[in-house]
Amino acid sequence: MSVSKATVAVVLLVLGALGVLFGTVLVFVGPIIIDEQIVKNVQINPKNDLSYTMWKDIPVPFFMSVYFFHVLNPVEILKGEKPMLQQRGPYVYRERRWKDNITFHDNNTVSYREYRQYFFEENMSVGNESDVVTIPNMLVLGASVMMENMPYAFRLLLSTTFKTFNEGAFLTKPVGELMWGYDSKLVDFLNKYLPGMLPSSGKFGLFSEFNNSNTGEFTVFTGQGDIRNVHKVDSWNGLKSVNYWRTEQCNLINGTAGQMWPPFMTTESTLPFYSPDACRSMELVYQRPLVSRGIPVFRYVAPKTLFANGSDYPPNEGFCPCRQSGLLNVSSCRHNSPVFISHPHFYNADPDLLNTVYGLSPNEDDHGLFIDIHPETGVPMNVSIRLQLNMLMKSVSGISETGKIQEVVMPMIWFGESGYIDGPVLTTFRTNLVVLPMVMEYMQYISISLGLAFILTAAILYLNEKVKSKMCVQPCTDVNPDGSVHEKSPLLHNTET
Repeated sequence: MSVSKATVAVVLLVLGALGVLFGTVLVFVGPIIIDEQIVKNVQINPKNDLSYTMWKDIPVPFFMSVYFFHVLNPVEILKGEKPMLQQRGPYVYRERRWKDNITFHDNNTVSYREYRQYFFEENMSVGNESDVVTIPNMLVLGASVMMENMPYAFRLLLSTTFKTFNEGAFLTKPVGELMWGYDSKLVDFLNKYLPGMLPSSGKFGLFSEFNNSNTGEFTVFTGQGDIRNVHKVDSWNGLKSVNYWRTEQCNLINGTAGQMWPPFMTTESTLPFYSPDACRSMELVYQRPLVSRGIPVFRYVAPKTLFANGSDYPPNEGFCPCRQSGLLNVSSCRHNSPVFISHPHFYNADPDLLNTVYGLSPNEDDHGLFIDIHPETGVPMNVSIRLQLNMLMKSVSGISETGKIQEVVMPMIWFGESGYIDGPVLTTFRTNLVVLPMVMEYMQYISISLGLAFILTAAILYLNEKVKSKMCVQPCTDVNPDGSVHEKSPLLHNTET
């Protein structure tokens, strides 16, 4: 039995109305459902397998690449000539990070200590840890600057001590020893008779404090109760602020711990975080949208004002005493040693700094700092944090080891910590927080489009029937098979039965 077009039109009209209704409901309800799922998944909660695992054990590839500035003319520097440097590296270390001593509190915060270990990756490096490089001797040149205002007799005694232990202005040692520590009779002497003067009680190395260590006790908000606070630092080592700097604003501990941020970010959002290694809070700013491994992200970079001096950027006056813009004086949190942090190769720094040494060539691709973050969740997809360690060195009267060194902020090493979400974690992340919300968004448009198409088809069928009915306005007759005649209503004429 055939179905009339009128019946088909009615069915299509009902289906179309339902489709439009369902799609319209999704337009308003869909974002709410998606946002609720995001809020549920980004909270720090052991019941959330995806986000909690990423937060606790960071199961993604993470590497530290170290570059040394090998000194080519140490003898000439002692005579007053400009340093000539040659970049050596990278020496790449796989980094393992995990959180321990995790304690949840009643005020929707959680405390933890994050530990880190480094493992040398020779196949990703240009050489191995036995490579020999020459860098300034921080024990000699750093101590000389620290003691330059001491009585002249004390400086003479310090110089005699250096000679006794055969310590010169420059060190030539294997990369591994410079990184993780080397034996030094001077270090042993200082630790015995002047305990606490050096940052380490064991071997002296540039990263000896980092390996198998933690970054202090962080207490951060879990996001329960207010997702806008998730990952934000409540305290560090029990402190709401530090006392390294000259102003209250500069001492504040702001933002997150630097691994995740609150969700629902916009181009107006910034990425504030507290860095124990830099002893201060920092803030990255939005640069541009990108797509990282199939996931839309926002790229955030360090603003030029990050390490600007107080003259160029007054809010940074609290980080002074300052030198040229592009240098952060961290002596106040590094045992008063004359140490400065900058971007690699003095990128984004005062151009005059490039004229103080030979061998630097800054550019954004190699030396810029950035974080690519998924704005809806606040989860970083690609990270590259690059910083340079510099030391102020100069000739100090009474300390012959400093010779005639011209005053200069000397680059020693720079390192980049990089990581990106990949493998099963990326698949799960993309499925749960990107693909499914996208499918739901497409469903609403498809449902509305199909609904409108059904309604349009029903309307066409109805109009077609109306046109056909107008073709017969008088009573019409049909001849039956037996030859008899019967009358039809005009409204049924030319219709199919």
